[in-house]
Amino acid sequence: MPVIGIILIIIAVLGLWLITAFNGLIRGKNRTEEAWSDIEVQLRRRYDLIPNLVNTVKGYAAHEEGVFVKVTEARTAAMNANSMADHVAAENMLSQSLKSLFAVAENYPALKAADNFLHLQKELVDAEDKISASRRFFNGQARDFNIKLQVFPTNLVGSSLGFNKFPFFDAPEAANEPVEVKF
Repeated sequence: MPVIGIILIIIAVLGLWLITAFNGLIRGKNRTEEAWSDIEVQLRRRYDLIPNLVNTVKGYAAHEEGVFVKVTEARTAAMNANSMADHVAAENMLSQSLKSLFAVAENYPALKAADNFLHLQKELVDAEDKISASRRFFNGQARDFNIKLQVFPTNLVGSSLGFNKFPFFDAPEAANEPVEVKF
């Protein structure tokens, strides 16, 4: 009887440990997915600002059609990105096209002084700051989850139950910089 009791205790402890490890992985996965959702919310906010910004600049610089097309195409590509890798590439393209748009705006002093343009610039800078903060938060959550998946003994549970590592949101250096606003 004592041997059976010890075996039952070992099985019970092992079962509790499995439940705890599994629940910890689920919590980490959900937190990381929530952090990614926060990035998407901020990106959506930026996407919503861009058409207003383009239309404002168009009013002053109608002959710069190529820049407007690039910004619009980059915005569409970013909005339609499905994977994290697609998002990173599309966001890099969008950041570059926005820099081109602001470079065009530099040539129009009346545009730079327009209240609507100044307000949109301020909102876009705020959106960029929030995207950057959300990206850092996501990467922290992804790091913590990935560590859980890699350390013993939770790596045994994670790999056997099909949990996968989250990639970091590593944007190229140019995409990490906020859109430069010069007055």
